[in-house]
Amino acid sequence: MNMFTRTLATFILWIVYGSLPGKAQQAAPPTYLLKSAVLAQSKAAINRHDTAKERALSELVAIANRTLEHGLYAVTYKSKTPPSGDKHNYMSVAPYWWPDSTKANGLPYIRRDGVTNPERYAVKDDEYYNSLCRDVNILGLAWYFTGNVRYANKAAGLLRTWFLDTVTYMAPHLNYGQAIPGITEGRGIGIIDTHMVTALIDGVQLLKNSPSLSAADYKGIQDWYRQFLNWMRNSPIGKEEAEEKNNHGTWYDVQAVAIALFTEQPALAKEILTTQTNQRINSQLETDGQQPHELARTLSWNYSCFNLEAFFELAMLGENVSVDLWHYVSLDKKSLRNAFAWMLPFAAGNSTWQYQQIKDMHTNGYESLAMAAEKYYPDLGFSALWKKHPRHPGYYFQLTGWGD
Repeated sequence: MNMFTRTLATFILWIVYGSLPGKAQQAAPPTYLLKSAVLAQSKAAINRHDTAKERALSELVAIANRTLEHGLYAVTYKSKTPPSGDKHNYMSVAPYWWPDSTKANGLPYIRRDGVTNPERYAVKDDEYYNSLCRDVNILGLAWYFTGNVRYANKAAGLLRTWFLDTVTYMAPHLNYGQAIPGITEGRGIGIIDTHMVTALIDGVQLLKNSPSLSAADYKGIQDWYRQFLNWMRNSPIGKEEAEEKNNHGTWYDVQAVAIALFTEQPALAKEILTTQTNQRINSQLETDGQQPHELARTLSWNYSCFNLEAFFELAMLGENVSVDLWHYVSLDKKSLRNAFAWMLPFAAGNSTWQYQQIKDMHTNGYESLAMAAEKYYPDLGFSALWKKHPRHPGYYFQLTGWGD
């Protein structure tokens, strides 16, 4: 590349990304699920014009540019009002509960596991929260890799609207999550609605040193999550979810640990991982790796993957406080390694899934976990899996080393 071409390329980068190579924001503050060191390595590779990383960045930027066009999200935008009479309270409807056709008024609702009632979508607080988490994460990454302040500005606006604005903020509790008409106005199981908090928190961390998110706003979001974590740990609904024996309990731990880290309580995060999470491995997994609580579901493959994803997130979070869940083995030989290995031949097509699965069985979620698992369990052998499903890491994994 001659001097003129290099100068032109540098100018184009400046126009597209809003900063000169090497002159973007400082190194990212600590992220918790994603690893700052991996992000820094990807950023350095981009500055060296690594072709694969530059291609991944282009995909990220394209998605981030579309994200800029999204609107704001708030619990106060819903048309329905929670039983409290306050739209600042989050609310959602249980997905697998339907009107009882034998009753004139349909009450109380009855359960149809794995079949979603469209009434779930009438209240959009859940949809808005998930969109908030995705958008803040994507925009935070785009800001980190490009230094373009447009991404930070948009993300900061989303965060202020959801957590801080007196007109639109969400109250820090889920008292009305996953309500069941005729049975309950809210229940512990509703806490799983906010399981994507790890994506949001990492996005906030990436924005921490941006000019768009003030120190006061950052502290305000931390304070909000301190209140939310206190509610999770001490309210009747929060305690109810903490006692769940399946994926709900695992995702409860994910949220509690991530929020503890974000709110500068590493000792609490470590305590949860070494007591609560270890016990979940003991109680939820069989020695050979089966997950009986998830295998009992009508979407047994989906829920086995979903629960394993939560355990993997906990293992990633544990690295922040020197807790190694990747290689933890209980006294009766239960482990995440065995849980992952038990599913491997089914994903690779060497065994046929024998459990109930009322929807098509897709392996892409397991494949995403496998890309991370290769680092920790290389002895398991992944060639059959990648032969059946060729390994094509997407842009997100290329840049962050996690998910896809």
